[in-house]
Order: sequence, then C-alpha cells, then structure tokens
Amino acid sequence: MNKLDSTTRSRIIHLLCEGMSIRAITRTTGTSKNTVAKLLEDTGRICADYHDEHVRNVASKRVQVDEIWSFTYAKQKNIAAAKAAPEGAGDTWTWTAIDADSKLVISWFVGGRDGACANVFMNDVAARLTNRVQLTSDGHKAYLEAVEGAFGADVDYAQLVKMYGNAPETFKGRYSPAECTGIKKTVIEGEPDEAHISTSYVERQNLTMRMHMRRFTRLTNGFSKKVEAHANAVALHFMYYNFCRIHKTLRMSPAMAAGVSDRLWDVKDIVALIEAKEVAEVPKIRGSYKKRVFA
Repeated sequence: MNKLDSTTRSRIIHLLCEGMSIRAITRTTGTSKNTVAKLLEDTGRICADYHDEHVRNVASKRVQVDEIWSFTYAKQKNIAAAKAAPEGAGDTWTWTAIDADSKLVISWFVGGRDGACANVFMNDVAARLTNRVQLTSDGHKAYLEAVEGAFGADVDYAQLVKMYGNAPETFKGRYSPAECTGIKKTVIEGEPDEAHISTSYVERQNLTMRMHMRRFTRLTNGFSKKVEAHANAVALHFMYYNFCRIHKTLRMSPAMAAGVSDRLWDVKDIVALIEAKEVAEVPKIRGSYKKRVFA
C-alpha cells in the first residue's frame, strides 16, 4: 500500500466515498483487494482521530440523534449457524448525531443498540457541544438514561415516535415498508420548541449513508465482514461528508457551515493526512553494527 502514489490513493478513497465496492475498485484501478482494504483501514483510523480532535466546541442549537441498522458477517439470527464468525459479528448499529442547522455530523458510534452503547454515544455528543441544545430522538428507551447521564438538566429534550400501519394494498410486497399513520411528540426534559421536535434531518442522513457506503446497501453481498472494517468505512464517510462534500442546500460543506473548517476540503487533503502520518511513523535507521570483541 505504501507504494501507491497520491493520485491513486485519492482516486481509491473517492470511489470508496461514492459507494463503490472494494472488488469494483480493484477492477477499476487495477490495485489488489488487500491494498484497497489496507488503505481503507489506515484512512478510517486517521479520519476518526482527526474528527475526534477537531470536531469540538460546536455551537449547535438543535441536535437530532438516531441509530441505523446494518450487520457484520451475518445477520444476528444466522450467527449460531455461521462458521468461524468473528468477534462483533451480527447486528451492527451506527449511532449518529447531526446539527439540524449546519447538517454537521457531530458524533457517531458503531456498536450495539443497548444502554451501554447509548451512554457512550450521548456522552461523546455532550462533550462536543458548547451550549445548551434542543435534542430530539426517536422513542428508543435507552436514550432516556443516556441523555440524563450526559446532559443532566442542561438540555431541552423531546422524543418523536412514529406510528405505523400496514402498507397500502397497491404497494404490498415482500419488502414493502409500513405506512406512517401519525407521530407522537413527548417532552422529556426542559422546554423544547415543539416546532423543532423532529428527526427528519438525521433520518435523511441515514439515506445518505446507505447511498455512499456499499456496506449499508440492502439485499447485496457488500456487507462488512469485520466490525473494524465497518467502523473505518463509517469514519471515512463522515470525514468526506463533513469536510469534502458540498451540501446542496447550504452550498458549502457542513464543517464550513458549523465553523469547524474555513475552507472546502478535497480528497487530496485526506491523503495528505495519511502521508503526514506515514512520515511521522518512519522508523529511525539504526547505525552500523559493531561486533563485540571478548578478551
């Protein structure tokens, strides 16, 4: 992987960010599967570190949180019969928090859908904000304790629960979605503005994730085989989404709209982070070996 030039690296990373599978990239660029996978691994870790360090002190007013389902290696119901299933195999949930105004993804977390993961996620969200916010989530019960532990009383928090009925007769089929028949808004803490109790933006971000990451595409064999690779792909996606991609409505990147960055990034800037990391980790060359002489 170290023999790849900057242009090739940029091309591979850009293709990954636009939803192309690893095998398709190998056919397109002529690089090996292991090379692309190793580049994704290195890039994902660097992007996660950069986000963790720089996406801080976000002056947000309204934050929406949600969790999106995927699976690693096999679906949870098939894990018992799966051969040599790695650690972390089964249902994989990606928790996301988005600023409703700048569309910046403030935080994400890859794990389960239990209370422990909710606590880790919400604590990270709270640590990245500078002021009191209005927070909206779905009706997942794990949020109740997690939000209380992360924010205490310093939050205006409400839950929005969607109620579903059967799919219309004209759309019924094996994969037909249920029809949303109504919503219920419940104030949990503080005094949230009812007009802004919504999860629309974070749910739209779920669609963006499925469109830009092959691992989230339904009914394909492009799913993640290891949870580490899944997390690296998520980190790369959000780096690209926050810093490199112009939001159609804002006409700038979410990072620029939130004041996290003063310019629009290019994929080459992500490659520059990788190369800077490689230079910093170059091992020192040992001096010549002097044979010991024993009297």
